[in-house]
Amino acid sequence: MRLSEKIISALRNSFETALFFATMAAKEDFRNHVANAGANAMNPSRRLAILGNGPALATELPQLIASRHWEQADMMAVNFFALSEEFATIKPKYYVISDPMFFRKAGYSERIEAFYEALRDKVDWPMTLYVQYYNPEKFDYAEAIGHNPNIRIVKFHTTLYRGFRNVEFWCYRRGLGSGNFGTVIQNGEFIGILLGYKSIELYGVDHTLLDGLMVDDENRLCRRQSHYYDKEPAAPKPIYYNATTPPRPYTMASYLAETAELFRGHEVLRDFAAEQGVRIINRTHGSMIDAYEREPML
Repeated sequence: MRLSEKIISALRNSFETALFFATMAAKEDFRNHVANAGANAMNPSRRLAILGNGPALATELPQLIASRHWEQADMMAVNFFALSEEFATIKPKYYVISDPMFFRKAGYSERIEAFYEALRDKVDWPMTLYVQYYNPEKFDYAEAIGHNPNIRIVKFHTTLYRGFRNVEFWCYRRGLGSGNFGTVIQNGEFIGILLGYKSIELYGVDHTLLDGLMVDDENRLCRRQSHYYDKEPAAPKPIYYNATTPPRPYTMASYLAETAELFRGHEVLRDFAAEQGVRIINRTHGSMIDAYEREPML
């Protein structure tokens, strides 16, 4: 790298670092809420298994239940898993939501209400619900889950850091910043590392984000999204940024750029996990993530 490039890189990283801390001061705080809250009776020798909502989970989840493998690991669920029949069987110890639709009026729907109703009515075991610290509309999670005494609510930080790598990992070790480069799964991985797990397994994390892309006759970017709980193949639908009013559509350029950043986020989490002595194992058949070691289901 030439001297001029080094100077430009140092200036850019300095600016990004200063911007990160200014944003944290303005929007969040500097406490490690995840580590301070600790884990739910965590056994360090156990594994953390994160259940994504990708279509591969339709095959993997019955295998996990039949083999009772889920009893040998601490389970973490995300997004709408609470609406599944398996939720009360798995009884996840941890639950993570981060999509703005869960706390912004612009994204609220009957399905979101059904999700919170499931947490209110079904959870009769100790569970930690992790939610974004950033909550501009002051959404009351405790009220939404009916003040269920079995659920404790813990905040996590989501401000992205893009400065000096040594400062980035210094922040991560203290729970600042986040692995939030696009998916709730990355938040779950980051939380698992902060909780002290040394083995994190991924199931149903297909990340086939380029499958089913098309542009319709109105020049809107559309995608056929697929989840493990879908009964029938979904028709392609326009893709919009989350919780914006009015809805703002993606362009092909913006979608591909965001997708690339998402996969870069997995590489950052891989490197941070390695620094912390943590193995992240992708057990999802056909997953597009190439950052982690892969092993078939046990």
